[in-house]
Amino acid sequence: MHRPRWVPADVDLDRPNAARIFDYFLGGAHNFAVDRRAAKDALSGMPEVAAAMRASRSFLRRVVTHLADAGVDQFLDLGSGIPTVGNVHEIVHRINPGARVVYVDNDPVAVAHSRTILGDNPLACAIRADVRQVDTILGSPEVERMLDLERPIGLIMVGVLHFLPDEDDPVALVDRYRRALAQGSYLALSHATADFVADHDAAQLRALGELYRQTLTPVHPRTVEEIAKLFAGFDLVEPGIVPVRQWHSEWVERNEGTIHLAYGGVARRP
Repeated sequence: MHRPRWVPADVDLDRPNAARIFDYFLGGAHNFAVDRRAAKDALSGMPEVAAAMRASRSFLRRVVTHLADAGVDQFLDLGSGIPTVGNVHEIVHRINPGARVVYVDNDPVAVAHSRTILGDNPLACAIRADVRQVDTILGSPEVERMLDLERPIGLIMVGVLHFLPDEDDPVALVDRYRRALAQGSYLALSHATADFVADHDAAQLRALGELYRQTLTPVHPRTVEEIAKLFAGFDLVEPGIVPVRQWHSEWVERNEGTIHLAYGGVARRP
């Protein structure tokens, strides 16, 4: 296919990409035909997946608003994905125009678009790195310039840890970040789950899993008990770990679906 000039040379246009599929479900324009075909295949196998993606984005909005209202003025968004309406800096700057944000993603399209959107914004930047590269991320010039690790930070890990297999030990990974955070920092994360998928929908879930296995980032759903371990060393904020569309939500948007496919929670480092 024709390669747009803005697409980095190392991007594979023949294979679907999780970040670009997510962008498509949110109505974004930073996706390719291969991603749209994959997304439509996912919808045919499990129609609730699009609503689940929107619910995840809505959860991010409420989380960032909650943390900004709590006084957090610097954010590290890991696995930030392709920018669409409702980025972290857009949300927090409505509350605190001086807040600082660093976006991190390993997808070159996501980072390229983030940098284009941010332009010369002195309060937000994007870097390309893998969430597992803790020292690389925390020691990057961008993080050192933008964030003060001696002060509370909002660490955002929304929809990223379910792309890590058990061999990567996501619990230990989160703990490495926790130990680098100042007291009073917050961890906000969401994670895919199959806890609410009835037996008769298991085939749909397997079909969805097969879709993501076509990408470089297959999904690994986990139970609420497994997800709770990710918050070790933190104090959970009420209401604890709940389906994302139930977290600090007084109402549910009609287009956010009815089947819960992800848990979410926010916790504070004591």
